Amino acid sequence: MVPLRSNHGRLFWPALLAVLLLAGTAVFYHQTRRVENPVGPFEHRALNKTARLPGIAVHTATTASSPLPPKSVSRHLIELPKLELTSQFLRTWLASGPHICGALREGGIEMSEWKAASMRNRSYECYFQRIYERNEVRPLSSTFLRVRGNEMGEIVDIGAKLVGPETDAQGRLSPAVLRIFELIVKQACWPDFEDTLGSIQNLRDVEHERFGSYLSFTREAGSENNFNFALGLRATSGPQMRTKGYFSKDRWLAAPNPRNVPANAILMDHLDTPISAHCAR
Repeated sequence: MVPLRSNHGRLFWPALLAVLLLAGTAVFYHQTRRVENPVGPFEHRALNKTARLPGIAVHTATTASSPLPPKSVSRHLIELPKLELTSQFLRTWLASGPHICGALREGGIEMSEWKAASMRNRSYECYFQRIYERNEVRPLSSTFLRVRGNEMGEIVDIGAKLVGPETDAQGRLSPAVLRIFELIVKQACWPDFEDTLGSIQNLRDVEHERFGSYLSFTREAGSENNFNFALGLRATSGPQMRTKGYFSKDRWLAAPNPRNVPANAILMDHLDTPISAHCAR
């Protein structure tokens, strides 16, 4: 029996030593991994904490993946041009034909009413004519004035003709006739033409083209005592022609109307409304 116990003692201690050696090796290897990768535990804890806060996780994902808000094209890029803004870029009549005709009547010039020139003519006009002296063939002294336009009241031009006008001792035009041209220039609201009134008063030829408009007062060819006057629009330069084309209603197509109102009616509302004079004097 003694030899048997002795053998067991010799086997027990080496086995215990081997187990302890393996356990120590495992602990040492684990500690070595923790030292080499110290961020791992913190990342693990952070992930666990994020998982417990689903709102934050969803918000982050939504923010990262949400597209840019949609952009719409402004209405102002496709709106029809507003006629009341034309005068800021191009010379325009700032008063309607009926308005100027009424202003001339108020100023003592017996102008007719604004009406169609004839039954078959779409031109509209008001005019004044007075014959002071005539022979069997023609007037020897007369004054004729006409404001011409269309049925919407838009002015095309203003013209006048003086035959044998009355003058004073210095050869200057009588104040009663000069008053006509003063009123025309004033009601047209184009003050840059006011300096032509001195030439008209002295019956001297004057022709001016300024910023898309013209004024002329000239002696009639072949006659020493007949004079013609004209005032109107004339866009000549490239920028003026392009601006005039932009504001012209003829170049704008009728856009679809969601309310099924005829598009031409909208176009008329924007572009065919006569404008009254607003210049200060």
